Amino acid sequence: MHALLRQLLDMGQEQAKQQIERGLKLYQSNQREKALQVWTKVLEKNTDPGGKFRVLGCLITAHSEMGKYKEMLKYALAQIDTARDMEDPDYLTEGYLNLARSNEKLCEFQNTISYCKTCLNMQGTTVSLQLNGQVCLSMGNAYLGLSVFQKSLESYEKALRYAHNNDDKMLECRVCCSLGSFYVVLKDYEKALFFPCKAAELVNDYGKGWSLKYRAMSQYHMSVAYRKLDRLPDAMECCEESMKIALQHGDRPLQALCLLNFADIHRCRKDVDRALPRYESSMCIMIEIGNRLGQASIYLNVAKCWELQKELDKALDSLRRAEDLSESMGNKLIALKTHSVREGIFRSREQQTELREQVVKFLQCVEELELYCGMCGESIGEKNQQLQSLPCSHIYHLRCIESNGTKGCPRCRSSSLKPGFV
Repeated sequence: MHALLRQLLDMGQEQAKQQIERGLKLYQSNQREKALQVWTKVLEKNTDPGGKFRVLGCLITAHSEMGKYKEMLKYALAQIDTARDMEDPDYLTEGYLNLARSNEKLCEFQNTISYCKTCLNMQGTTVSLQLNGQVCLSMGNAYLGLSVFQKSLESYEKALRYAHNNDDKMLECRVCCSLGSFYVVLKDYEKALFFPCKAAELVNDYGKGWSLKYRAMSQYHMSVAYRKLDRLPDAMECCEESMKIALQHGDRPLQALCLLNFADIHRCRKDVDRALPRYESSMCIMIEIGNRLGQASIYLNVAKCWELQKELDKALDSLRRAEDLSESMGNKLIALKTHSVREGIFRSREQQTELREQVVKFLQCVEELELYCGMCGESIGEKNQQLQSLPCSHIYHLRCIESNGTKGCPRCRSSSLKPGFV
């Protein structure tokens, strides 16, 4: 009787495995809804914790790529419960990573960092050693979302080292795209273009069997860097390539980012009439998926459009919305940018009291964010300049590191002035 029961259980597990694989094939052939139906049925019927954990992983990945981040979080929480029932540290590590990623997508950056630290504390397991690079990448993205630049760069450097040590080209590609975003924020546009170009090279050299999302991702980040360098035809070409893939694969988050970038390109051309509808389309998706950082960026850039058209009250309203969202996420950089734009508006209106208030708030943000070079004292992130990190991940002007005779890092007194990893 026991042997028969065991045989029936084994048969059930094998059928579940086959159904999971069937779902994967449907998903890879772009039949997403059918794949989700298959996986949901497996989840309802499967009593094997290992099979349940695996199908939850499929559902997490699918909902992440579709931009359904609240559902992604729901399945990640279920996966953690399953891992706890199994009392397996490998499964727990993977579950906490998915929980971290879910929170990152929903711009809950403090939660992301907390779950990433939990993952990194589970040292010694086979899976944790393989996943540490992905954990560090998610942590770097969260610190960037909070405008904590040194810790963000430190996390990206660690992720890149894991990628190199494990010969993980996919992870390296993802880290390079994130580094592109990092240097866009700090306005070193040479590096902002270099890293996504490196990602595109990795896709061309190793990505024959990869998802097309990696090509789309690298093209999008290249487009942003080209726009910042005022190479607008190149920016448009890359963004169109990225959008094409995003539409083919139903990648709503990337569609939103491409629409935002198209709008920014039109704004750079001072074509506000074409920019505003694209901002609106991007905003609809950003709200739908819950990307508050994207929403804040749109409000900020819409304010710049209204400023171009001398609609200053509308500009101030958009800036207020951007600042409210930045406060809800803890993103101080958006707040700093709102103060900068307001400063220009109040200067044009000759509102001296309001102008002084914005100048003070702007300088407070610069101080809090440490957006200045510790060698020359000048600002970082105000204009396009070449930057370089030290091994401690503190960032300075490249020219200051090359010309300054100071021994060690002025901020943390680290002894090495050798340029950092990235």
